Amino acid sequence: MSILDKTDLTDEELLKKRICDLGISIAAPEIEPCIHELHKELDAHQLLFKPECYLADEWLCPDQEPVIGIPFFLAHPRLKKLEMKMMYDVEGGHRDQFMKLLRHEAGHAINYAYAFFRKPSWRDVFGRFGKPYPDSYTHRPYSRKYVRHLQNGYAQYHPDEDFAETFAVWLTPNSNWEEEYKGWPALKKLKFVDDLMKSVANLPARHPKGKKYWEALKMKATLERFYARKRKALAEDLPGYYEPDLKRMFSSDESTSKNESAVRFLHRRRKDITSAVARWTGRHKYAISKLLEQLIDTARPLSLHLRSDEASAQMEVTAFMVACIMNYLYTGKFKPLVKGKHTP
Repeated sequence: MSILDKTDLTDEELLKKRICDLGISIAAPEIEPCIHELHKELDAHQLLFKPECYLADEWLCPDQEPVIGIPFFLAHPRLKKLEMKMMYDVEGGHRDQFMKLLRHEAGHAINYAYAFFRKPSWRDVFGRFGKPYPDSYTHRPYSRKYVRHLQNGYAQYHPDEDFAETFAVWLTPNSNWEEEYKGWPALKKLKFVDDLMKSVANLPARHPKGKKYWEALKMKATLERFYARKRKALAEDLPGYYEPDLKRMFSSDESTSKNESAVRFLHRRRKDITSAVARWTGRHKYAISKLLEQLIDTARPLSLHLRSDEASAQMEVTAFMVACIMNYLYTGKFKPLVKGKHTP
């Protein structure tokens, strides 16, 4: 019996286990059928190369290595639950999202396997492959120069990501990309990928093997240490919150003292607010949840209560958080949305 199948094992005990001792496999029933589905999609286009998949610490295709890393926490239901508990999200936890991410990484792997990125024509369409990856990027949500596949305009991050996203849209069954992107500059990229894939139909890859980075089956770190590092990395330096903004959204008047407190309301609606902000900003739910904790801590000593109905309050808080985060992403600066003293 696997460690993960022990019903009496608590999460606290599980966190003490080393990742390499979990007894997980890429052949897990949560993963293997999706890999088979990817292979069928590649076969439909006569693409012989099938990138090898392995369990890693995150979704990745190592730089210029034609292999796909799939997060180890997707290999067992118990690990998915632990990921949700620790990070408030499970990237690839649903089959549709899993396949989107898998097609994206397959785009990278095929790019490297056939060395498409070395072609002058590839550079003319997507840009310079060797361009440094920025620490962050500001996407143009209404740009038609890029396909829309993963959230937050990920194709706009780097030429290599642009290709991977374009490939993923091209590969998706019944995507009807010729019609959907009709009149868009992005259609040129899709047609380029279509011609490129036809040129290697039934041909073996030039570089079919690759090195596996951060292979989970060799990771001696405990789950506790893994999540400590992951939380630290994702607890982004995003804006703090300000008393004037809180007092604008909630009320300190005696007339509202019988209404639900701001602190209780934010705790109760935490999941919905976090999901909405993540959807509109593309930031990780863990980072957003940490920011919401800061908002709650700032509100606690202010004795604030709802001033309006619950739906309006939730909409206002969500809009406020989105505005704060996007202000930071676009300007790199923090500033209150209304004038007043900053309370850290």
